[in-house]
Amino acid sequence: MTTHVPELPGLRLLVAVGRHGSIGAAARQLRITQQAASERLRAVETQTGLVLVRRGARGSELTSAGVVVVEWATRLLDVAEEVDHAIEGLRGERGRELDVAASMTVAETLLPRWLVLLRQRQVAEGLRPTSVSLAAVNSRQAVAAVVDGAAHVGFVEGARAPAGVRSQVVADDELVLVAAPGSPLVRRRRGLSPEEVARLGLTGREAGSGTREVLEVALRAHGLEPETSVIELTTSTAVREAVVAGSAPAFVSRRVVERELEGRQLVRVPTPGLDLRRSIRAIWLGSGQPPAGPVRELVGLARTG
Repeated sequence: MTTHVPELPGLRLLVAVGRHGSIGAAARQLRITQQAASERLRAVETQTGLVLVRRGARGSELTSAGVVVVEWATRLLDVAEEVDHAIEGLRGERGRELDVAASMTVAETLLPRWLVLLRQRQVAEGLRPTSVSLAAVNSRQAVAAVVDGAAHVGFVEGARAPAGVRSQVVADDELVLVAAPGSPLVRRRRGLSPEEVARLGLTGREAGSGTREVLEVALRAHGLEPETSVIELTTSTAVREAVVAGSAPAFVSRRVVERELEGRQLVRVPTPGLDLRRSIRAIWLGSGQPPAGPVRELVGLARTG
């Protein structure tokens, strides 16, 4: 090994500069002063013997050499992150407790099974079962919990991968429009057009939920905005039960209403023209792979279970 390879903090800063296009923004992400960041970058360039960052009045950009070094550094940081988590797991400082933040849909329909499978696997392997703490929130709050370090892993649903975290698709889902059997919508011979959906007063989820985001994205693809909800509720179960009781129709995950549709407590109203598919994603911080230990085990079970 030559002495041209900078230490990890310097490489981490260089990658952040490439991502943000600004030394100041990179410094804020890493929680160091801009002066310290500038000095660290100069040390990295001195050690490598290369000009890696081109500084300007409107920001900073990587040179061609900087782009190449960042590509290598990203792979090196990923490996270092994985080794660090693995060592912590071996020391027993992690792995005994797991904080999970999940969207309401995932927490109510999928996560209980995944957690049972995790415990069964650990018992079968003679390991001490992980103690899990679950926060059932909306997707926006789940992302914030992972970013803030309040949760080791999160599960969210939505049309797009959330920014600021690593993510991996673990399941697919779609929204369906459901109404009580007595609703006038049920008697229609054809489905609702996007324009008709946009004019509906709905029983809806609160801002920040993955359900609301997917509906808004689907309508905006047609240049439309949804009507204000008749009532907003904070859980998928509450929305489902409200519609069963006769509230306005609602868009919910098909996973949440399967039994009610089979039992004719609710009726699905077709909405041709709207793309209401969405992905359920595991999210975490760090390298491209979930942290070794219970987080990686849980994400793996989510993908296959």
